[in-house]
Amino acid sequence: MTQAADRDPIYLDWNATTPPSQAVLAAMAAAGGLWANPASVHALGRRARAVVESARERLAAVLSVHPRDVVFTSGGTEANNLALHQATLLVTSRLEHPSVVKIAEQLEQLGRTRWLPVRADGRVDPADVAATLVDAPAGTWVSVSAANHETGVIHPIADIAAVAQRRGARLHVDAVQALGKLDLSALEGAHAVSVCAHKIQGPKGIGALAWRHAAAPTPFLRGGAQERGLRPGSQDAVLAAGFGAALEGLDIERHWRLAELRNPIERWLAARGSVNGDVEHRLPHVTNVSVAGWRADELVAALDLRGVCVSAGSACSAGTVEPSPVITSMLGKGRSLAAVRISLGVETTAAEVEAALLVLDDVLRGTRPE
Repeated sequence: MTQAADRDPIYLDWNATTPPSQAVLAAMAAAGGLWANPASVHALGRRARAVVESARERLAAVLSVHPRDVVFTSGGTEANNLALHQATLLVTSRLEHPSVVKIAEQLEQLGRTRWLPVRADGRVDPADVAATLVDAPAGTWVSVSAANHETGVIHPIADIAAVAQRRGARLHVDAVQALGKLDLSALEGAHAVSVCAHKIQGPKGIGALAWRHAAAPTPFLRGGAQERGLRPGSQDAVLAAGFGAALEGLDIERHWRLAELRNPIERWLAARGSVNGDVEHRLPHVTNVSVAGWRADELVAALDLRGVCVSAGSACSAGTVEPSPVITSMLGKGRSLAAVRISLGVETTAAEVEAALLVLDDVLRGTRPE
């Protein structure tokens, strides 16, 4: 009998996804009868549409935009693609989520991408943005995440927005990891912002792109007039209800108290390796550490056998783990091969952290499960 069999798994992978909250589950259950098409004009359709529009208004208030300038998508990936796919020139870095990097690589084949340099601390420097935007053509977009999905490093979005404005470029911000964790006032200079629900204890399958300054996206899906024709396809009132409830539950102050739980884990791991990324400008719930003498995939597997869920790199279609492209771009392949991400959430307890540290101690000392 292993130690893990005596308790539920300890989930320390909140940056990957979050468990839906009880309020979200209740809201979705209450909306379960709203199966009608929100585009229909009959009573059932109008009820479903009311739920969708209520969620849109809540999100618009959070992002300080007009509700008409919020389009629902299937998630953050689609929102990022929708924002950037038609950029005349895209300025971004290898620090970004794959849904941005892949668009940049596609545009690069057409000569329409400029890559920002990546610094060892994983933080985008506004001076680098300014230099990269020299002689940039009209229709140029800069894309920078508000907070990195692997390291939690927070980028100076307000300063980058000022640079983009001076250079005549538009700024897109992937705020998927920032929603509910950061004061979003820094995003007021952004022309487009991507978010999703499942990072804030909402349902998977729904996200949004919001914009301002007349920066409406160009659709890449063709069909009906839903979402003002920018994202055709029937909306799901149940998912919208869940997203709305998740937005109602946002508590930034509560989230920042997670540093009290994160810091003991990081100190323990840092004594056995190196923390990856700027430790001053970052989210309070995440740490990314390269542990000396361990490959990341081996450590993740060993912890999983003991009932502790963390992550490393990105899962590919073959089911193996690739080195993190983010850490590789920052610190090289050696650090990347050993990089493990631990991310906590508002339901993480001190008892879970204590138990996880005991498991880490056993694993790194070479103890194996029975």
